[in-house]
Amino acid sequence: MLRRRQGLPILLSVVWIEVARRAGAPVYGVGLPGHFVVGFGDPLGEHVLADPYAGGALLGDEDVAQLVSRATGATTPVSPGLLRPASPLDIVLRVLNNIRAWAAARPEQSGVQLWALDLSLLLPHHPARLRMERAKLLVERGEFCAGAQELEAYAEVVGAVEPQTAEAVRREARAARARLN
Repeated sequence: MLRRRQGLPILLSVVWIEVARRAGAPVYGVGLPGHFVVGFGDPLGEHVLADPYAGGALLGDEDVAQLVSRATGATTPVSPGLLRPASPLDIVLRVLNNIRAWAAARPEQSGVQLWALDLSLLLPHHPARLRMERAKLLVERGEFCAGAQELEAYAEVVGAVEPQTAEAVRREARAARARLN
């Protein structure tokens, strides 16, 4: 992965974090929009940020603002909330999101996308939209019964707060079942 310069950049950050942690360094991950970096020191006090994907380049506030601007298209001032440490679950979900995005761009990798979705749904506090994404993927893969069941389960979840959305999802479930004929 390192020699070929392929793979998910966030995984390089995870390697940095684990090596630094084992060496006793105060280290944490920072999930910026569109980019993941590593922080050393006290996240609320004196700290430095490094970008493992850029060879370990140290990042100042201006560098962080540029990274965020490139990812979002908006100029956002660097705030403490933007630099908060990512929890281990945040990191796992982000890795799985990256895998899903990679696989979604490659229809022949729908099995990988489904695998990443299934793992994401095992995490506590996952977004409900993941269930809808999984349902649509199952239907795309020709797994109409399973997709319809997922659509109905999603409709139940959103029905109390978005009844119109729930009804539209139920129609999708009926359409998926109809494709069995």
